[in-house]
Amino acid sequence: MISSALLFALGSLICAGLNDVVFKRFSTRSRSRGLYLAGIGMVWTILQLTLSSIQGQVFDWSTPSLVFGLICGLLLAASNILLLESLTHIDVGLGSMIYRLNTVVVVILSVAFLAEALDFFKASGVLAGLAAVLLLYRRSGHAGDLYTNFRFFFGLAVVASVLRALYVVVSKFALLHGAAKDTMLLITAVSWIVGGLLYALIRYLTAPSFRDRQPLDRTLLFYALFSGVLVFLIVNLLLQAVELGEASVVVPVANLSFVFALLLSVALKWEQLTWRKGIAVVTSLVSLYLLSVSGG
Repeated sequence: MISSALLFALGSLICAGLNDVVFKRFSTRSRSRGLYLAGIGMVWTILQLTLSSIQGQVFDWSTPSLVFGLICGLLLAASNILLLESLTHIDVGLGSMIYRLNTVVVVILSVAFLAEALDFFKASGVLAGLAAVLLLYRRSGHAGDLYTNFRFFFGLAVVASVLRALYVVVSKFALLHGAAKDTMLLITAVSWIVGGLLYALIRYLTAPSFRDRQPLDRTLLFYALFSGVLVFLIVNLLLQAVELGEASVVVPVANLSFVFALLLSVALKWEQLTWRKGIAVVTSLVSLYLLSVSGG
């Protein structure tokens, strides 16, 4: 029978895949990424406070909760800003795939710093997931300046992936050292507001002309509301999964969300489902099975 940790990870998987597609849709137009991120943070903060009130949670303002909450907030906000920027020049399937490659970094750091075991099934599951990612990779046909531009935004997605891996491992480390989950989540949400506004200000001040400065509009507010709900679910479900199970097991499962994002993009006719992508989906399911066996 599938464990509770894996069920939470699967819920995070679905929400993350959907949000990646929303991110890509948002990035197709010239809109303020910073204001978008700040709006997501506001929605997330309201939902987090509501959930804590319903559960009767009392926030713990101890040093571990404050420090780790701030670190996690900065890591997650930075990773999502970079992901948004990268999606302006790369496909959602590829962008989501690179972003979820943080699985490899998570497993390495979890084994090295969280004293988690690396057994045969876990290693095989991670390798199968990596194989699925490699199957989805396709070299760009760009040349010259266009190829250089592509490589830059590809690099942004890679950095975003590493930052997200650090966020997950730091979250697990914080929970093991007395940090309160609800306080950390609230601080992380507020960090998105601050980080988003700062990024919006930087982009506004560095815009080459007034016409290039991106205003706040109704469409941006709608996207912020939708993504705010999704991010709230992604983070809460994932952190619950990490709290109940091993990070090196549940995170690889949640990171298979790029498969869901790919299938959704195909359904929306943004991408084509080739035989290579079909094999990647099957390989990802094998990875999910192996990691569930490892999780016991």
